[in-house]
Amino acid sequence: MSRFEKLTHVLWHCQYHIVWVPKYRYRVLKGLIGQEAHNSIMVFSSQLRCQVVELNVQPDHVHLLIKVPPKVSISKLMGVVKGRTALRLFSRFPQLRQRPYWGNHFWAKGYCVDTVGVDAEIIRKYVKYQEKQELQQQEMSFKK
Repeated sequence: MSRFEKLTHVLWHCQYHIVWVPKYRYRVLKGLIGQEAHNSIMVFSSQLRCQVVELNVQPDHVHLLIKVPPKVSISKLMGVVKGRTALRLFSRFPQLRQRPYWGNHFWAKGYCVDTVGVDAEIIRKYVKYQEKQELQQQEMSFKK
């Protein structure tokens, strides 16, 4: 089985590790709030046709390992996930709005994102020697 996914005109494997935190890095993602954040992230990610590989909601941050189709930008994914989970958490847990310092923003601005995949050195070697391999294959086909 290939690690690649298929769409109509593309074969892809775009996997990202994303980390983000609640505003002021408050430790509020515990208990029912943490469970609701986890469920919301799963639902809103799947609505964008993204596949959650691993999700870990800690009291003061979230780690997400996710496969994202090439037609979905990371900024779009994070806008949807952070925005809609914040709305859901504020509606399900109104006590979160009671704190005056939240200012209707549950998550801190920004996030950390890193690509996950084949080692960069392997890709460099593949790109570097690909032309050499193609030339060798052409020579072999001419000899036949």
